[in-house]
Amino acid sequence: MRPSWDEYFIEVLHALQKRASCDRGKTACIFTKDHQILVTGYVGSPPGFPHCDEEGHLLKKMMDEDGNIKEHCIRTIHAEQNAICQAAKRGVALEGSTVYVTMTPCRTCAMMLISIGVKKVIAEYKYHAGKDTEDMFKAAGIELSFINNETMKY
Repeated sequence: MRPSWDEYFIEVLHALQKRASCDRGKTACIFTKDHQILVTGYVGSPPGFPHCDEEGHLLKKMMDEDGNIKEHCIRTIHAEQNAICQAAKRGVALEGSTVYVTMTPCRTCAMMLISIGVKKVIAEYKYHAGKDTEDMFKAAGIELSFINNETMKY
């Protein structure tokens, strides 16, 4: 049976996740327009820098709004950031695109997506700290939909 466009891009997303080099959040993203892939990205270190799967995580303690302290790996850049950098290198315009992501983008990635003019975000899963992003997308008029209403565990 032929997959829908969303099913197709989610399958491609799963393949891209295998390239991720930080096992704490094997995430990926795909920017599309008119059912064509414009650029892809996955979580990984900048070119020439060591990867988590080579040297281990570079963890920093962060405090959530509720006061809980968690460790966050800062060795890598997010999939969305990686894809936006690839688009900039190649001269690919992302304005008006749809982006498929593993989970709700973080606040910083959300601001970048708003700034480049993304029109739609399709997330496979929710992110545990995604409320700010959901509110920002609503305020910016960006359509956000979820394939699953579950929160991604990692």
